[in-house]
Parts: sequence; C-alpha cells; structure tokens
Amino acid sequence: MRPLAPGNPMLKVLAANLGCEVVVFGLAVPAIIFTDAAGVGPAFAAGGAALVMALVAAGTQRRGWGWWLGWLTQVVAVALGLLTPWMFAVGGLFAGLHVLAYVLGRRIDAAGTPSGSR
Repeated sequence: MRPLAPGNPMLKVLAANLGCEVVVFGLAVPAIIFTDAAGVGPAFAAGGAALVMALVAAGTQRRGWGWWLGWLTQVVAVALGLLTPWMFAVGGLFAGLHVLAYVLGRRIDAAGTPSGSR
C-alpha cells in the first residue's frame, strides 16, 4: 500500500476523517468511564493517546510517516473496543471510511496517469 499522490483531493478527505475521529476519541473517554468497567486511568490513557495520534495524523497526511500514522490510528480506533464494545462498531465505521477514501484516491491517481503505466 503506497501513499496517494500529492495533490490528490482524497488526502483532504482522509484528513477530515481523522479530524472527526479526534472528536469521537475525546467523547469516548467519558463514555468509557461512565458506561463500562474501565477505570479513569485506562480511559484517559487510551482515549488520549488515540486522540493525539489522530490529530497528528490528520495534520501530516502529506508526509510518509503521517500516512502510516493515519492507518495505525484506524487500528487503534477498532482496538478501543477492548475497553468499550461500542468502539468496535464506531472504530470499524471510521476504518471503513478511511479504506473507502483510499480506494477512491487510488482510482483518481490511476485516472491521472497514462493508460498502461499504472
């Protein structure tokens, strides 16, 4: 899996998806505390780390390491389901949107290249 070409409009979509995840991760902290058996420490540690990771990844999507951090954020989003089961669904939804934006971005990249040189 390689990054999208610079200037691809789907880079903004990927960054926006990560930006929305920042909000969800912030809201997940009190939800983890109040609805599940996880304590305050694990909730703040996991939710806070995921929030910071998504924020940094959203701002660095055009860089190589930011690209990979965005994908790692999707794994972390689903893994938050270990602390509260509803995050399996929410994290999976955001991961699906991330995959969809990537696939559409690859199609845009392929359409911009001469035929046969993909």
